[in-house]
Amino acid sequence: MRDMATTRADVLVIGGGIAGCACAFHLAKAGADVLLVERHDLNTEASGCNSGSLHGQIPYEPFALGGEAWAARFAPTLRLMRAAIDVWSGLERALDQDLDVAVKGGIIVARSDEQMRIVEAKARVERGQGLEVELLDRAGLERLAPYVSEVMIGGAFCPTEGKANPLLAAPAFARRAVEAGARVERRVAVLGLAREADGYRAITTRGEIRARRVVDAAGADAGTIAGLLGLDFPIEAHAIQTTVTEPVAPLIHHLIYSADEKLSLKQTAIGTLLIGGGWPAERDERGRPRVSQRSLVSNMRVALDAVPALGSVQIVRTWAAIVNGTDDWRPILGEVPAMPGFHMAFFPWMGFTAGPLVAEIVAAGVLGREPPFDARAFAPE
Repeated sequence: MRDMATTRADVLVIGGGIAGCACAFHLAKAGADVLLVERHDLNTEASGCNSGSLHGQIPYEPFALGGEAWAARFAPTLRLMRAAIDVWSGLERALDQDLDVAVKGGIIVARSDEQMRIVEAKARVERGQGLEVELLDRAGLERLAPYVSEVMIGGAFCPTEGKANPLLAAPAFARRAVEAGARVERRVAVLGLAREADGYRAITTRGEIRARRVVDAAGADAGTIAGLLGLDFPIEAHAIQTTVTEPVAPLIHHLIYSADEKLSLKQTAIGTLLIGGGWPAERDERGRPRVSQRSLVSNMRVALDAVPALGSVQIVRTWAAIVNGTDDWRPILGEVPAMPGFHMAFFPWMGFTAGPLVAEIVAAGVLGREPPFDARAFAPE
């Protein structure tokens, strides 16, 4: 975007992560005049720094803390996540891009009877939403995942979970969006946003943008963008970290979680292992995320406890990033009634999983079309 007094677009998309890039793609493909702006480079925050898990289960920790009352509020999100993984299954073909998508299932492992009771209660809620979940005793765990530690007494298997490469997905959407006619501008920060008679006026670091409609896909900053219009959404930003190892021979064939402590563990197509689970990172004096050695040691301990064969594997790199969340883990999707033409595209914690479907839902709303998924339960109001 050249420095100028005013740039015009039909739709302004704010945020260059997977949801924003995918939304720009679907809008441009439908013929809309789309301008996407990103304050840094594309895919440099949560969308590109996560570990690439495709989640389908209820997360264990908030369920254990909040119980079935929390789960009842969260439960409708499960159907959206399942539909999102279905989208991922066809995405490589749709974008003509290898995204390292593999849906081989996820296993949560438990080491105590109390943990198994929580896993079983969680599975009842999941099954109530149509999710396929198989409870595993020790023999079942050995049959399905013999690499899991013998101290684990059982768990649960969800066959629809998997992984994809977070370094490839958003850039692929951005390329296809540009090919379809979208404009994508990097290093453009939105400083102000106001509603006017014919749409919205955005003040940016490179001038003014006027657009009939706006999509807020700014991730952890989505609340800040909405706040420029006087809207108040309970959006949080958390610093967490992820670790990658050297390539090793095929070892882990599923997405592994632990009921003991935070863990997500998977193996990529090239053999590297991605180890995460939401362990907190630190912040430097400027608020930027940096790796916590304490969290790194704890995360590796939990991973080793779940899969002892990791003991001989070398760590290559650990990185920290900001991810977006909400206290209830529920997404915020669609047009804001108080601000016609302003659309939220926000999915907390597991936004990489949901991003491609969220984009289709929000783009359909912007275009006044029937969405591919009924997301009214997640409307901003």
